[in-house]
Amino acid sequence: MTERLRHVDLRRLVPRLVVAGLVGFALLYVFVLATPPPEVGGNWRTTNFGSATDDWQSFFKTLLNGLTSAGLLFIVASGFSLIFGLMRVVNMAHGSFYLLGGYVAYEIQQRMTGQGFTVLGGEVNSWEWVLPALVAALSIAVVGLVVQQLFLRWNQGQELRQALITIAISVIVADQVIAHFNGGIAATVTWPGWSAKLIELPLLGFQYSLQRLIVLAFGVAVGVGLWGWLYRTRTGMVIRAGVDDRPMTSALGVNIQLTFAIAFVVGSALAAFGGVVGASQGTIAPGQDGQWLLNSLVVVIIGGMGSLLGAVAGSLLYGLVFAFSAVYLPTTGDNCCTQYSIVVTFMLLALVLAFRPQGLFGKVA
Repeated sequence: MTERLRHVDLRRLVPRLVVAGLVGFALLYVFVLATPPPEVGGNWRTTNFGSATDDWQSFFKTLLNGLTSAGLLFIVASGFSLIFGLMRVVNMAHGSFYLLGGYVAYEIQQRMTGQGFTVLGGEVNSWEWVLPALVAALSIAVVGLVVQQLFLRWNQGQELRQALITIAISVIVADQVIAHFNGGIAATVTWPGWSAKLIELPLLGFQYSLQRLIVLAFGVAVGVGLWGWLYRTRTGMVIRAGVDDRPMTSALGVNIQLTFAIAFVVGSALAAFGGVVGASQGTIAPGQDGQWLLNSLVVVIIGGMGSLLGAVAGSLLYGLVFAFSAVYLPTTGDNCCTQYSIVVTFMLLALVLAFRPQGLFGKVA
């Protein structure tokens, strides 16, 4: 028995166990705990069991909510995984790039539609969303290039120094957002008017937000694009080779600094694009930079540093666990379900670190 356990491939076993546990958790709450207990003394709602009703539609709506949230998580975290997980550059300003990207897109959209445009009440066409998103991504890509060349290029491998420098940059960016973007008030980037509708899902028997499905499509497109770039192009192969053996790659005549600069630019642009999508799906506001940096860290730690597949797995687990625990976990008050969601999310992180410290798909050092 002991010899068999030694030969078990933990890289395959642990992800399967985590997924099986997640599915079992969801089914348990749908069929058992989501059903309210019988009324006792007319006040059984003192301790209720989440906000969902016990039917399949609620289950699948929660599943779609988790998947679409995972799509946004992946857009932002994939850029962080590229910079921190693959290049080993500790960029603590990644959340600030998310914040700045959202505000840049908001400002451009306001100018395109007129200063009197009301965000929540107006309607924009496709270009009035696409163009701000592209400009924001390109602008933050330039900012990222400047940061990498001026502050990070000369201290490659010095993680503590990189962390301190980028923390200082994030503080400066957050302060400038408050100073230059309407005092840093919460803002929303408006989706194109044609997307503001519910579409029928015949197989599931209910309607769902087209905008949330677009977010999921963006996440899938980013994942496919990154995979093709990293594994099917010379630049991507050079990036992976440079991380594994930088001296040998340089000896072959490859300009490592140029290659790493390209990777940093792509990661920064993804953070900004995630900020635009996040500001469209909800709002962008000061303070979210720290939250999205934490989200990205959790995804990379769960999935494993340097693994694109790990970023996908980490985003899916984070998004699904948060969505299902918010809906199906028992609550004792109006705001407790959100608190339980955070607790369960970090329980997932603790379990992964306890049994698989390098992450689900990370390489053993």
